Amino acid sequence: MGLSEEITSGRYRALAKAVSLVERDDAAAARLLADIYPQTGRARIIGITGSPGAGKSTLVASLAKHYRRQGKRVGIIAVDPTSPFTGGAILGDRIRMADLYTDRGVFIRSMATRGFLGGLAKATNDVVDLLDAAGFDVVLVETVGVGQDEVEVIRTVQTNMVVLVPGMGDDIQAIKAGIMEIGDIFVVNKADRPGADKTVTEVTMMMSLVEEHGDWIPPIVKTVASKNEGIEDLDAAIEKHYGYLAESGELDRRNRERVRIRIETQLKEKFMQHVIGGAMSREAYESMLDDVLRKRNNPHDAADAVLSATIRVP
Repeated sequence: MGLSEEITSGRYRALAKAVSLVERDDAAAARLLADIYPQTGRARIIGITGSPGAGKSTLVASLAKHYRRQGKRVGIIAVDPTSPFTGGAILGDRIRMADLYTDRGVFIRSMATRGFLGGLAKATNDVVDLLDAAGFDVVLVETVGVGQDEVEVIRTVQTNMVVLVPGMGDDIQAIKAGIMEIGDIFVVNKADRPGADKTVTEVTMMMSLVEEHGDWIPPIVKTVASKNEGIEDLDAAIEKHYGYLAESGELDRRNRERVRIRIETQLKEKFMQHVIGGAMSREAYESMLDDVLRKRNNPHDAADAVLSATIRVP
């Protein structure tokens, strides 16, 4: 049995090996992802984003337990900051989800951003595909918590939750361009703290200024994840949003956008691989960088020169 067959059969050891191949950008990863791709498209993909300290990991753990009580298999991708020394994930969300780690119906993987902007690891979409093909019913994608840059998550998930907490300046955080637009559901976590109702009011006021949501008005759900309070209400909001996506055609649009972004990302990477070491030697490329650095050339003309030399643009 090949690795792709082991993954679609639900073997965790094979899945863990495949995730490692994808993270290392191993040559075997591309063929593997191509093999399992026809088995994707069945999982519900949910994003959890928001500022650091909002309790995202605790919320993810509570939501995962809720889904497990429903008999659903849950995959969790926890994207962490990158260690400057090892290049690995430094927060270790699996430690905070220790009681889930031994559950055979849950697969948890911490991934380092490795400098990739937008709060996500470069391989996140590929790992979502692996979990989807492995038969997980729900995939939870917890982003790194870098604030405004986290808008990339909307290109990966079907439903995105923005997690806020009272008393941590989230009224300022919520105002940032991008954060309000990407929230399909707003969660005021740690709602047993003073100021929770004030945070709900502020988010409601800010949403009135945002037009990108169209016919969907994002609900605001109060939770206390550490006590499993509000999780059923959150699940109900997620289900309602998914129903809206399916009925309005927005689900197809989001899936199409995800495909478009992935293809364009692959094109950019493959083009650069074709340029450096192919159409242009590494030495010539470094020389071009030096010319731009020393002001003997500029970035726009340098890019045009590379493009012309690569695809013979007249």
